[in-house]
Amino acid sequence: MLQRVPDTANLAELTLRGLILGALITVVFTASNVYLGLKVGLTFASSIPAAVISMAVLRYFAGSNILENNMVQTQASAAGTLSSIIFIIPGLLMIGYWAGFPFGQTAAICAIGGILGVLYTIPLRRVMVVQSQLPYPEGVAAAEILRIGSASADDTDDASASQQSGLQDILAGSLVAALFSLCSSGFKLLGEGISLWFSAGQAAFRVATGFSLALVGAGYLMGITAGLAIIVGVVIAWGVAVPLLTVNAVPAAGQSLAELGNQLWSSQVRFLGAGTIGIAALWTLATLFQSMVAGVSASLRAVRGTSEHSNLRTERDLPGKAILAIAGVLLLALFGVFSYFLDQAAPDLSRLAFWALVLVCVVFAFFFGFLIAAACGYMAGLVGSSSSPISGIGIIAVILVSLLILGVGQLEPPLLAQEHGKLAIALALFTTAVIIAIAAISNDNLQDLKTGYLVGATPWRQQVALIVGCLVGALVIPAVLDLLYGAYGFTGALPRPGMDPQLALAAPQATLMTAIASGIFHDALNWNMILIGIALGIALIVVDVMLRRTGKASLPVLAVGLGIYLPPTIGMTLVVGALLAWLQDNALARRGGDPEPARRRGVLLASGLIVGESLMGILLAALIGASGQDAPLALVGADFAGTAQWLGLALFLLVCALFYRRVLASA
Repeated sequence: MLQRVPDTANLAELTLRGLILGALITVVFTASNVYLGLKVGLTFASSIPAAVISMAVLRYFAGSNILENNMVQTQASAAGTLSSIIFIIPGLLMIGYWAGFPFGQTAAICAIGGILGVLYTIPLRRVMVVQSQLPYPEGVAAAEILRIGSASADDTDDASASQQSGLQDILAGSLVAALFSLCSSGFKLLGEGISLWFSAGQAAFRVATGFSLALVGAGYLMGITAGLAIIVGVVIAWGVAVPLLTVNAVPAAGQSLAELGNQLWSSQVRFLGAGTIGIAALWTLATLFQSMVAGVSASLRAVRGTSEHSNLRTERDLPGKAILAIAGVLLLALFGVFSYFLDQAAPDLSRLAFWALVLVCVVFAFFFGFLIAAACGYMAGLVGSSSSPISGIGIIAVILVSLLILGVGQLEPPLLAQEHGKLAIALALFTTAVIIAIAAISNDNLQDLKTGYLVGATPWRQQVALIVGCLVGALVIPAVLDLLYGAYGFTGALPRPGMDPQLALAAPQATLMTAIASGIFHDALNWNMILIGIALGIALIVVDVMLRRTGKASLPVLAVGLGIYLPPTIGMTLVVGALLAWLQDNALARRGGDPEPARRRGVLLASGLIVGESLMGILLAALIGASGQDAPLALVGADFAGTAQWLGLALFLLVCALFYRRVLASA
């Protein structure tokens, strides 16, 4: 296996062909992550599938090498991170402040926040990547994939076969998921889920699952522990909370028990889940508090120049002057974006209130973002980017900035009441969007730099590649958001009358953070259910702590909250994917031997399922937007829905079975 490239080597790294390939992969994975994040509140790590695609493509070009492939995956990895902006920015539509996503403002927030996230973590590289013993799980895994794919010359044929097989797995998963989605969401020949209602007197119970292959892939990557936690949440919501509420509720005239159950879940039980998610996110931050302090301390030492320096190629970061110059330009750009945002919204504000608000929001985003970058970088190194609590960071940020705006609003009290508080809420969400972009990229950047360190890359070139990835992602995200909103709408924000709210994208984090900001500026929250959710979350945290002490099990409370908060057609489909991964792991353990090749194939197939359905969802969204019809490709009428439901279930189970067999076949 190829070892670390020596410092004296002079291999091509940041090439034009690599940048073009990285940009194309970034577009695909950014669009996929935006779709998946809005649908279920999760994104998938794109480093490993990007590395596999890069190795499979660049092997046809002379001079390709491990360092060039590393640059491609570094650039493309921005897809799984910058798309986290969707955890907050849809809130501006949910409160009725925006009617769509203005391209300039949305792209600017993504680009500025993303590049700041890169810059803020550069001083941390030596102390957190080179000198520390942090595990960096995703970074180490990506380095191993690159090493396996870049085997020595004696193993060229084997490496080529491995690369091609990996690319074929991604493409196979993508094609199957895209065709399934076309037949279900497009042609309407297959159902998109199955939902069964049961009653015991006035109590209503629901058992449901969706047929989304993207969610199967996401659940597969998530694992059985989180899957079981989601089941607990689904049972709490639909086996306890909804039945109890329906017993004590009176249906409206002509309202069925199922309709009453859905209404109570939407208006009551989801806030129970929101309370559980909120306390779980804050608990995660509390458990990592010492790590956050260590990260901030390391960052401050690096900025003061007390860390060591080196002139070796593998230790050369972007020059300090360049970092300061870019940061200065971005600070001015932030002033420009916030000034434009506020001037468009409230042109009648007094100059004192106007500039006070702009200054507070920009300074908060710029400097609090630096602290968050240090904290997130350390947490990502400790527990991995996927487990780093971006939602918790967003909750803290939206609370703090809302309180700051409340304080500044005392300079001009009518500001807080303007448009029934919409302006203040929108400004809080807009500011938090910058923080989330910084936090997300900080998570990703140090993982990539760890990968680069392990394979012998040049750090400053990686940093340039990630900045390019942020810029490409920033150009893609607004267009994808507009497409998806116009076609499906978000929970609580439908672009056209008569749209089916059941088909709306959940955008769970954006809904939660919007509710928190609204609750701070005017009492609009269902506090009773939120407080019950917080109490439930505390009880579950105690259970989780006790389970972890046994060393045999755990109960991720955030996943329980998602099980309560998300529709069961989403939650249970994630569980199907998690169960599939568990069954395969057990089968591999019984067979003996090295299970890693089979596990890698499972990861690539799962990533392909996510990409294929996501891209088909975006294509269908474009057709819906262009035609103005909710189902422009439908081949059958509404009377076929019953048959389609069972056809969908049969084919869904068949695909899951084929997935299982294909993974085990590589063991």
